[in-house]
Amino acid sequence: MHETTPAPTAAPGGWFARTATWTEEIILTSTLALMTILLLFDPIGRLFGGVHVPGKDAYVKQLTLWLAFVGGLSAAVRGTHLTLSTSELFGQGIARRLARLFAFSVAAAVVAVLAKGAVDIVMVIRSFPDTGALPIGLPEWVPETIMPIALGLIALTFAYQASDRWWGRGLAALAIPAAFSLGLLPPALAAHAWPLTLVVLVAALVGAPVFVAMGGVAAVLFFAEGTPVSAVTRKVYDLIASPTLPAIPLLTAAGYVLAESAAAERLVRFFRSVFGWMPGGLAVMVAAVCALFTTFTGGSGVTIIALGGLVYPILRKDGYPEGFSLGLVTAAGSLGLLFPPSLPVILYSVVASSRDQVVPLDQLYIAGFLPGLLLIVLTAAYGIFIGRRVAKERQAFSWKELALATWGAKWELLLPFVVVGMFASGWLTMMETAAAALAYAVIVECFITRDLHIFKTLPGVLLKAAGLMGAILILLAIAMGLTNYLVDAQIPDAVLAWVQLHIHSKEMFLLALNLFLLVVGSVVEIYAAIVIIAPLVVPLGAAFGVNPIHLGVVFLANLELGFLFPPVGLNLFLSSSRFNTSLPKLYRYVIPYLIILAIGVLLITYVDGMSLGLLKLLGKN
Repeated sequence: MHETTPAPTAAPGGWFARTATWTEEIILTSTLALMTILLLFDPIGRLFGGVHVPGKDAYVKQLTLWLAFVGGLSAAVRGTHLTLSTSELFGQGIARRLARLFAFSVAAAVVAVLAKGAVDIVMVIRSFPDTGALPIGLPEWVPETIMPIALGLIALTFAYQASDRWWGRGLAALAIPAAFSLGLLPPALAAHAWPLTLVVLVAALVGAPVFVAMGGVAAVLFFAEGTPVSAVTRKVYDLIASPTLPAIPLLTAAGYVLAESAAAERLVRFFRSVFGWMPGGLAVMVAAVCALFTTFTGGSGVTIIALGGLVYPILRKDGYPEGFSLGLVTAAGSLGLLFPPSLPVILYSVVASSRDQVVPLDQLYIAGFLPGLLLIVLTAAYGIFIGRRVAKERQAFSWKELALATWGAKWELLLPFVVVGMFASGWLTMMETAAAALAYAVIVECFITRDLHIFKTLPGVLLKAAGLMGAILILLAIAMGLTNYLVDAQIPDAVLAWVQLHIHSKEMFLLALNLFLLVVGSVVEIYAAIVIIAPLVVPLGAAFGVNPIHLGVVFLANLELGFLFPPVGLNLFLSSSRFNTSLPKLYRYVIPYLIILAIGVLLITYVDGMSLGLLKLLGKN
C-alpha cells in the first residue's frame, strides 16, 4: 500500500490528542466488533433452528459506512491516505514544502465541497416521508450524518497539515471558501470550469490523496455540466449495499492482527524447517512465508515492513549476497496477491461486476490459484539457482524440528484452510467468512498465543488497521462518483472505439494491456488502479473475446508486477526506506526478479488454461 509521508497530526498534543485517539479506538473497535458479531450470529443461529438478527443487512450497511468515514478521518489524521508514488520524488527542501502546501490546500477545498454534497444527500433522504428506519426505530439518515461530519473534519485536517506554520494553514483554509465561491459563477462561465481538473490532478501528483483526485475531478466535471456535486457522494449508497464490500475492512483488520503479533516468527521457523535443507532453501522459505503473509495483508506493503527485518538478516547470515537478498525480499513482498482472501481480488470483483456482467469472487480465487503459484515457483527457482553458489552449510532436515515448528505455527497455518474451507463449503457468505477470519485471528493472538492483549494492545492494532480500512473504503466510495460520470459521458464507449480502431487482434490487445498495466501499477497504488482502470478495461476485454475471469487474473498479475517496476514501484520505495538503500542500487537488485516475473505474467496472459483450467475441471466455467 502506498501511503503519504506522515503528516503532522491534525490536533495539538497532550490531553486533546490522547482523547481523540481514545475516542477513535472506542468507535472503530466497537464498530468492528459489532459487525463481526452480527455477521457470525446468523451462521451460528442456523445451527439452532434458523435464529437470526432482524434487519442484519441494514445494520451491517450502516456499520460499513461508519468504518469508511471514521476510518477515513483516522487515515487523514495520521497521513496514511493512499497517494500516487510520484509524490515520493520530492526531497525534503523548499520544493517539498511548497508541494505539500499546494496539494493539501486543494485537498481541503475538494473534501469541503464533497462534505457539502454529503449534507445535501442526507437532507434529501431526511425529507422523504417514507425514509426507512433501522429495526430499533432509528431513522437511517441519523447514522448517515457521519458522512458529512467526517468529510468536514477531513477537510479541516488537510488544511492543518498543509504547513508547519499557521500562515500556511490559514492560506490552505482560504482554499475552502474559494472553492465554494465557484458556485457564484454564471452558468455560461461554469460550463468552462473543466480546466480545474488539471489543478486537481497536479495536486495528486505532488501529494494529495488519490480519493481527493477522483472526487475533485468528478466534482468539477459534474459542476461544468450543471449537475449538483452531490452526484459524487450519492453513489456511496450503492457501494455500501455491495454484498462483498464489508469483507474488506474485516480482512484488513485480520491481516494487521497477524502482522502485529509474533505470527511472522512462527511462520518463518515453520517454512525454514520445511525448506532449509534444500540448496537455496532459505530463499524458498522467504518466498513462501511472504506469499502467505501477503495473502492476508493484500499487497499493502505490510509484508515488507513486518517480515523484511526478520528474513533479510537470516539470508545475509547464511551467506546470500546483499543484492540478491534485498531483491528477493522486495520481490516477495507482493507474492500471494492472487490467493484467498486477498483484498485486491475482492475489490476487483466489486468494481468489475455490473448489471451486464458479474465477475464472481469465488471463481476469481480459483482462477488465480495456479497463476499465483507459478509466480512463487519462479521466484523460488531463482533462489535455488543462486543458493547452489552459497558455500554455507545447509540446515539438516529434522523431523523433530518440523514437528515442533508445525505445532508452534499451527494456528496461523490453519487460518487459510479455515477461511477457504468455510467459504468454499457454501455454509458462510464472503462477509461471514471475513468476520470468522477476524474472530479467529483475535482469539488466537489474544487468548491462545497471547501475543496481543485484548484491551491494552488490540485497540491500537485495530486503529492502525483503520487507517488502511478507511483509505480503501473512502477511495472506493468517492471513486464510484467518478465512475458514474464516466459512464454517463460514454467514456468507456469512446475508449473501446479507439482501441478497436488501432488494435485488431486479441493477442495484441493483451500485450498492450500488459504494458499499460505495468506502467499504471508502478505509479498508481493498486486499490486506486483497480477502481480507476477496471471499469474501462472490462468492456475492452469483452469486445476482444477475453474471458472476464481470465481478464481479472491478468489484470491483478500485472499490477503485482508493477510493484517492482522502476522508477516508482511501491515495493521499491518500501524496501529503500526499510533497509536504508538508495533507489538506483535497488533498481539493479530487482531487475532479475522483474524479468523472471514478467515471463510468468506473459505465460499467465497467453496460456488462459492456467486460470480457466481449474474452473473447467470443477465445472464452474
